[in-house]
Amino acid sequence: MKYVPIPVALLEVGKPLPVDVLSDTGQLLLRRGQPIVSEQHRDKLHGFHASTSASDGLAWQHAYERMVHELLQKGMDARDVAKAPMPIAIRATDYVVGEQVNGGWLDLQAVLRGILYQGGLAINPLPRLKGLEEKALALLHADVDASLFELFQALGDNSLGYCATHALLCAVVCELTGAKLGLSELQRKPLIGAALTMNIGMARDQDSMARQHGTINESQRTLVTEHPHLGAQILAELGVDDPLQLDLVRWHHAPDHADALPNNLTNRHLLNLADVFVARTAARRTRAAQSPVSAVRNMVFGAGGDLGLGSAMAQAVGFYPPGTYVKLANGEIAVAVQRGERANTPWVISIVGNDAMPMAKYHCVSTADPRTAISAPVNFEQIKVSVSADRVHKARARIPTD
Repeated sequence: MKYVPIPVALLEVGKPLPVDVLSDTGQLLLRRGQPIVSEQHRDKLHGFHASTSASDGLAWQHAYERMVHELLQKGMDARDVAKAPMPIAIRATDYVVGEQVNGGWLDLQAVLRGILYQGGLAINPLPRLKGLEEKALALLHADVDASLFELFQALGDNSLGYCATHALLCAVVCELTGAKLGLSELQRKPLIGAALTMNIGMARDQDSMARQHGTINESQRTLVTEHPHLGAQILAELGVDDPLQLDLVRWHHAPDHADALPNNLTNRHLLNLADVFVARTAARRTRAAQSPVSAVRNMVFGAGGDLGLGSAMAQAVGFYPPGTYVKLANGEIAVAVQRGERANTPWVISIVGNDAMPMAKYHCVSTADPRTAISAPVNFEQIKVSVSADRVHKARARIPTD
C-alpha cells in the first residue's frame, strides 16, 4: 500500500483525527477518531514519519482546501489562515474520484445529458460528474478557441439536444470569466459544478421546450420557476454537500435573494449572467437566436445589468465567439474561429462569398483589417452551409502567432 506523509505540525492537540495514522512502514500509530494527547505525542508521531493511506490523505487535503477557502471568504487574514490546523472532519464527497471520461466535447455532452435526464434516479453520478468537470477543464485549457468553437456550433444544432450543451457552455463561460475577474481556481470550482447541474430539475423538459413550436404552457412555466429549488434538492439527495454549489443552483435565477449565502454573491451573479447569455444566443422554434454581441449588450446595459461582470465576460469569450457567424465588409459570410486582440476583432473564415455561393477554401483572416471588418452578426438559422471543424483546426494552425 502507498502511504503519504501527514502535516504533523498542523495537527491540534486534543482533537480527534479523521484518518488512521501510520508510520511510513505501515505500523498503526493512531486509529481514526483518536486524538493527539500532548506536544510530546505529536513529536513522537513526527519521529515515526506519520503517514496515512493515499485515499485518506487526498480526501483530507480536499477538506483542508475547502476549509481554507471558507475562512478566506469569511474575511480572515491570510496569515492567520496559513496557521489554521488540519480539519477534524472529512466529507464523503472528499473521497470522490472522477471517473475517466474520454473523447471530445460532444462525448462529454452525451454523458452529461444522460445524467441530467436521469435526475434523482441517477446511479452513483458524483464520480461521473467529477470526471466530466476534470475532462471539461482539460479540454478547455488545452485550446480555449477550439472549445468555444465546438460548443457554440453545437448550440446551433437542434439534433444534439439543448440542455447538456447549455450546461457545458455555461461552465466554460463561467470558468473563463471567473479567471478574467481574478477568481482563484478554488473559488471557481463550485461554479463549474453548478453550471453543469443547475438545470437537473428540468433537463428533459428543457429539451422539449427548446424544440416545441408554441410558447410554454402554465405547467411548464411553473417548472421553470421551481426548477432551481428542485435541482438543489435532487443534488443534495444524490450526495452533493458543497453549500456553495447548492446555493448557486438554488438561486441561479435570483442571485440577490435574501436567503442566499452572503459570501457567494459574485459567483451567483456570474452564473446567472452566463445562463442568460447562453440562453439568448440559442435559437428556439418560437424565436430567433440573439447574436452574442446583442446578448452581451443587453446584459451589460439592460435593466439590472452588471457592467463589471458583463465586460469581463465579453473580454473572455469575445463579442463574436468562435463558432458564431458574421457578415464582413466585403459582403462575405464568415464563421469566427479564434478570438482576436480585441473582443470585437476575431479571426474568421469566410464560408459564403459575396455572390451567395459556398466557398471551398478555408483561410483565416483578421477582422481587425478594415477590408474584412465585421459589418453585422449573422444568426445560426440563416446559415445553410456546413462547417468542417477539422478544416477549421488546420486553418487556425496557419494564423500568425506574433
